[in-house]
Amino acid sequence: MTAILGLNAFHADSAACLVIDGKLVAAAEEERFRRLKHWAGFPQHAIAWCLAEAGLTLHDIDHVALNRDPNANMARKIAYVLRRRPSISLLQQRLNNRKQWQDIAGLFAQAFPQDAFKGAIHNIEHHEAHLASAFLVSPFEQAAVVSVDGFGDFSSAAWATGEGNRMDVLGRVFFPHSLGILYEAVTQFLGFENYGDEYKVMGLAPYGEPTCRPAFDRVVKLKSDGGFELDLRYFTHAKEGANYQIRDGVPSGGRLYAPALAELLGPARGPGEALDQRHRDIARSLQMAYEDAFFNLLEAAYRKTDAPCLALAGGCAYNSVANGKIYERSPFVHCYVQSAAGDAGGAIGSAYAVWHRLEPKAPRQRMTHAYYGPSFDRPALEAALEERRADLRTQDCRIEIANNEHGLCTQVAGAIAEGKVIGWFQGRMEWGPRALGNRSILADPRRADMKDILNSKIKRRESFRPFAPSVLREHVAEWFETDDDVPFMMQVYRIQADKRAAIPAVTHVDGTGRLQTVTADTNPRYARLIESFRQLTGVPMVLNTSFNENEPVVCRPQEAIDCFLRTRMDMLVLGDIIVSR
Repeated sequence: MTAILGLNAFHADSAACLVIDGKLVAAAEEERFRRLKHWAGFPQHAIAWCLAEAGLTLHDIDHVALNRDPNANMARKIAYVLRRRPSISLLQQRLNNRKQWQDIAGLFAQAFPQDAFKGAIHNIEHHEAHLASAFLVSPFEQAAVVSVDGFGDFSSAAWATGEGNRMDVLGRVFFPHSLGILYEAVTQFLGFENYGDEYKVMGLAPYGEPTCRPAFDRVVKLKSDGGFELDLRYFTHAKEGANYQIRDGVPSGGRLYAPALAELLGPARGPGEALDQRHRDIARSLQMAYEDAFFNLLEAAYRKTDAPCLALAGGCAYNSVANGKIYERSPFVHCYVQSAAGDAGGAIGSAYAVWHRLEPKAPRQRMTHAYYGPSFDRPALEAALEERRADLRTQDCRIEIANNEHGLCTQVAGAIAEGKVIGWFQGRMEWGPRALGNRSILADPRRADMKDILNSKIKRRESFRPFAPSVLREHVAEWFETDDDVPFMMQVYRIQADKRAAIPAVTHVDGTGRLQTVTADTNPRYARLIESFRQLTGVPMVLNTSFNENEPVVCRPQEAIDCFLRTRMDMLVLGDIIVSR
């Protein structure tokens, strides 16, 4: 047996996974255990859970794979320091980061003093880990493979050709040029300052007009080889660094945009300032500029690989709007996006990069679903409910046990059709940021007021942000302008024009929806629930949003019950147990 522990550590979305003899057996982000969004640091709890899930100890681990190599691109780093003379604080920040990554063995000894780690530690260059996380678990034997993010190991993008179990990197974009930094800087400029707020700008963009698009031509320049360059006058990171900090596990970054950006786009939006049309127009213009650079890169990757399939990862692969245009704006005809496309996914990528180096002829695992996290049996669910029995009585909650899955799905589908909001807690937790039917809040997509209901009862988020549909795979083409597999909710597609009025709760202002396709093969209970809803209503989908309230997605039943009790959710379904008000 060969056991490989893959890690993303000391960065946002710290995570761990366990690969045994080439099979992914467990994967989870540390935030789900710590209950702090994007938790950064050493993923001790995720490691401990992965080991326990497989019945192993740290002593049984043969290899640890890290999605970072401090020695990668060293010549370019040295040349940059000599040429650009960055600030002392930036150099100190880099040295501190390097020290953390070099003491993994010491951290194991501290976190698991009872288990001596005897295996080997492998550093996998950041973007090679991203590339591996996309291609080595994809359904493709041959593909162009692309990674785009902020920065990692001194580069921000890489593209490669993948064939069999091999990948060969064909090109890179190096520090300080980055599409991730471009998007993050303008996100901050628009007043969204929390780590990971870029998705809010993506949701805001359809409300604007591209009036500022010409201005962005001065900010980012496209190159014929697929690369891009930022005009560094508009940014601070090249000289001062991103001032990336971790406080009590919570990541944050300093301001990335320079005063020159305000001279170009007008004043930055201040804290608490209302969104106006200018802000919406900037968001729309930014999204268009990003897409132009993204598709310039994809076009070059296609020319260099001549492969019809694309495997995609990196933090920018969360731009589901751009992903949904890949078939329109590039020659690719098939696309696979890693479900944890950001840095958490590097844990899987680094583990599989090591596995296929060790066993170059081993068959590849196809990652067709994302259900690799913790699960809980009936006794655990009942014990969690018993702990909160008094609180449930106070809120006049009723508890019943479904006799069979058909009855459960029929009852819950009926409640959704009546306009009720359902907390749906089933099976193994999803890997990646998307709730995919096991840690989900479900509602009726037909109700025009459902977005407001969800925001008032539970989510309390910006009104411009859309909710997404989970759709039975066999009905996708009837409702969307695509007929593709989208298992991880990573692509936005146009909804058929004659169907939009029927599902207003999941139709964005521009007529699109962020699609998740559901099959009985990968999630039989969730597929059965949606089929039950289809039989009742004729609509083969439900509204699906993550089971949380301004916190990480729930992991344990205790967190699901807490979320149910402190919000105005109508029903909670824990396995076969139904709790209703």
